[in-house]
Amino acid sequence: MPSTPETAPSPAADTSAPAVDTSGPASLPPALEGERRTLESPAGRLCYYHDAPRGKPQSPIPLLLIHSVNAAGSAYEVKPVFDHYVQQRPVYALELPGFGGSDRSDRAYTPRLMTDAIHAMVQEIHRHHGNGPVDALALSLGSEFLARAAQEDPEAFRTLALVSPTGFSGTRRLDGPAESTRGMPWLHALLTRGPWNQALFDALTRRSVIRYFLNKAFGSRSIDLGLLEYSVATTRQPGAQHAPYHFLAGNLFSRDITRVYESLQLPVFMCHGERGDFVDFRGKSAVEGRSNWQVHEMPTGALPYFERPEAFMNLYDAFLKQG
Repeated sequence: MPSTPETAPSPAADTSAPAVDTSGPASLPPALEGERRTLESPAGRLCYYHDAPRGKPQSPIPLLLIHSVNAAGSAYEVKPVFDHYVQQRPVYALELPGFGGSDRSDRAYTPRLMTDAIHAMVQEIHRHHGNGPVDALALSLGSEFLARAAQEDPEAFRTLALVSPTGFSGTRRLDGPAESTRGMPWLHALLTRGPWNQALFDALTRRSVIRYFLNKAFGSRSIDLGLLEYSVATTRQPGAQHAPYHFLAGNLFSRDITRVYESLQLPVFMCHGERGDFVDFRGKSAVEGRSNWQVHEMPTGALPYFERPEAFMNLYDAFLKQG
């Protein structure tokens, strides 16, 4: 079990943190309530959201939230968790490189870049709250980056929560060379080097197409309409196609992720749904028998905290109390 984290001061009492730019993209509204900040890091400019209880928090341990990666990823994907826990503790929601208000420049988007962004975010949290470990939750492919960050710096994390994590579909293990990916360079070249580059992305991110994929993720036409509208808005930003094309080409999926998951020694909460297109978690047999893993299945799609927030938070609260 990790050591007991240090008691952290309230964010309002913190005067040591460097000044931050609170502006975001002019045409993109905030994904979450609270303060939107930017951070210069080795992974480029990162955007994150922060909020905390107005009075004394129930817990001083910061919670870090990380969204998934797709054509329209943003911090809005973790909104129900953010809104719930800001009543209890300091909460931070990172927007990964290539998404939201973070740097969307044309560069190589890799698991290393995303993992380095998480390391930088944890360091930023430490500047505000001291060096105690944090709790962290990630969605879908974001889980792979969070797990790698915890493998590389286990003392930085108290617990991990992985919601509908990738890397568990089918029965084939992903035991490739360290930091290798499932990328297909030829596919990335095809997507980006032709005259259809922007037109293809525009077609993939039409409102009707985004709704189609959200229906598949929820396993239902009863989706969160706020998530739909924000997903459309975030794809209209300059450079929005760069990270998604790396995602489509497999460049952000790790070939060694089974070994990364198995290497984790801290408490891990895993939750996934049983409806929709993201229900193949046969590979969870590699970890679900381990004493530090809790694996839960809910009668939802891939975003259980949107559909059954109370039930999800009850499960997660019980896990956090044990951690």
